[in-house]
Amino acid sequence: MERLRISPSGRYRKEHDLLGDKDVPVEALFGVQTLRCIENFDISRDYLSEYPEFTKALGIVKMGAVLANHQLGLIDDNVKDAIVKACQELMDGMHLEHFPIDMVQGGAGTSVNMNANEVIANRALEIMGKERGQYQFCSPNDHVNMAQSTNDAYPSAMHIGLYLTHFQVREALEKLIQSFRNKEEEFANIIKMGRTQLQDAVPMTLGQSFGAYASAMTHELQRLEIAAKEFLYINMGATAIGTGITAEPGYAEACIKYIREITGWDIKLSDNLIEATHDTSCMVAYASALKMIAIRMSKICNDLRLLSSGPRTGIAEISLPPKQPGSSIMPGKVNPVIPEVVNQVCFKVIGNELTVCLASEAAQLELNVMEPVMVQSIVQSSDWLIRAFDTLRIECIDGIKANPDHCKHMVEHSIGIVTALKPFIGYSKSTEIAKEALETGGSVYQLVVEKGLLTKEQLDTIMDPKHMIKPTKIKL
Repeated sequence: MERLRISPSGRYRKEHDLLGDKDVPVEALFGVQTLRCIENFDISRDYLSEYPEFTKALGIVKMGAVLANHQLGLIDDNVKDAIVKACQELMDGMHLEHFPIDMVQGGAGTSVNMNANEVIANRALEIMGKERGQYQFCSPNDHVNMAQSTNDAYPSAMHIGLYLTHFQVREALEKLIQSFRNKEEEFANIIKMGRTQLQDAVPMTLGQSFGAYASAMTHELQRLEIAAKEFLYINMGATAIGTGITAEPGYAEACIKYIREITGWDIKLSDNLIEATHDTSCMVAYASALKMIAIRMSKICNDLRLLSSGPRTGIAEISLPPKQPGSSIMPGKVNPVIPEVVNQVCFKVIGNELTVCLASEAAQLELNVMEPVMVQSIVQSSDWLIRAFDTLRIECIDGIKANPDHCKHMVEHSIGIVTALKPFIGYSKSTEIAKEALETGGSVYQLVVEKGLLTKEQLDTIMDPKHMIKPTKIKL
């Protein structure tokens, strides 16, 4: 009971389920089945109470269900009004302390579903002027869970919760993209050497590097948006395996209608409820899109570490904001700790995607019982990435300084600039100049002039930075 966020007074009410009686703290809105989950599953220690998006989503799904059942004449006004009010409180972020269960659990999410049913039922009883546990007036199973199974209520709520979480991922990533765009503009006129295979290639601007980072993240965000849209398909009305047993005709359509009205989103009923009840491909797609973001982000962090390497014996084209002393033995050393920690976040996200894939593959017959670890993995990846985006933006990207004189010096003394001369002196002559410059340590610029291949004026025109960073027609 150590993880309970309520303060038990030592007084209890007795509740009963299939396995027998249990004493439930009178302060608890949850009931006996939530207690069993607490006792059985101490696994990830990521608790449902820490994720208000998901308790809100549970409130949305349960409100949609009770409104549909009321429309069909199955629940009276008094009970309906109390349940709706209790659901609204969950949607408003209330009662989080009454969801103390581990996100990773056996039972295909039954504990999450029953935790919500119990909290809503007991809160509804209070609203009706009854005592908690007086389930003959409002039952977790018979009223709150009417026409539902864990197998449709849980995945539907998880889809909605993941979609809510997606908004936070998107917002944090959009801010990081803007930070890259700001650096693209700030560094637009700083010429530097581009590199392929860690060898000098051709000139570019430092701004172009950061513009490419912004473009990469923009493309990955677009893919993530496409994947997130699949969460708007839910299987409410499927009940146990997709056949809709215990639900009245028209219930599924009414439930979807109400959930659509509650959220304001284009929620849709899955085309085939039997397929939808065991399918988790939308979570695989979203986890894969998060993985692609992580792969791209890790590459960017690798670049930042290389470009800032030094400060005297590395590339040193940029300087990262110094965040902490870098060594317990080497005085004066400062390390790229922010890109390093973001790299590690990316590795975790990539690993979580494999967990999601394996869990999805583990579906058997009409259900996939591994959904809890899929949800927990995606939520963890999302949360870590949100914090990583903010950390990288605030603690690193916004404070990056360019070293323009050093960048210019490396361009002027690079062999790579000979590529710009190839259209004017030919590949063979360019190769000779490059080889001689490399062997003697001389300047490509000086060698071309000395050999009379081009005049100084012609060289200056060709090597004007604006001619080397995009396709340009040069007239000599």
